[in-house]
Amino acid sequence: MKKYLILIAGSPATGKSYLINEMRRVLGDFFLITPDEGKEILADQIGFDSADEKKALEKKVWKFYYDALSLYMAAGKRIIVSEYPFSDKQKSKLKGLAEKYDYEPITIRLVADFDVLWARRKIRDVEPDRHLCHIMTHYHFGDELTDRTEADDLITKEAFREIIETRGYNNFQLGSVNEFDVSDFSKVDYDPFLQELAARISDNQ
Repeated sequence: MKKYLILIAGSPATGKSYLINEMRRVLGDFFLITPDEGKEILADQIGFDSADEKKALEKKVWKFYYDALSLYMAAGKRIIVSEYPFSDKQKSKLKGLAEKYDYEPITIRLVADFDVLWARRKIRDVEPDRHLCHIMTHYHFGDELTDRTEADDLITKEAFREIIETRGYNNFQLGSVNEFDVSDFSKVDYDPFLQELAARISDNQ
């Protein structure tokens, strides 16, 4: 029985969460793991009081993520999906785990016009359900911020552009890659690809 590690890559605000819901509709249940979820869990448990402490917490996040990923791979979970703005920083570790536990990696890469992404990012960062650990340099469980525009760690347009370019979010690939331009969500049709992926997985049971 073949096992799959499906990586949903691409810059923030490319609609990765929506794609996950579409994948569940077509593929059924699978194990989902994301570094951001780990960050929110550890931020609630530990918290941080400065930008330096936030960076230190993020190192713990990646250990948590890789340890959890290893556990589910060792258990033989057939389909594992992970979403993140992956870059070459994570590539070698993910490649090593896929090889160790005999998983076929598949990358779904989402790309979009930068100005579109920036417009979406600005809105997303100040939405009420956005976890404060992502937009503050200090956070502990129970903290509240009514006006999210007052957050002290909101990314600037220039920094957003630089991080996309320097980390190569638009170039990440592990295993086969399927790229979708999501500049206009109304023009994106995932269904043919997902149906083909579902058939491929079914054929390799």
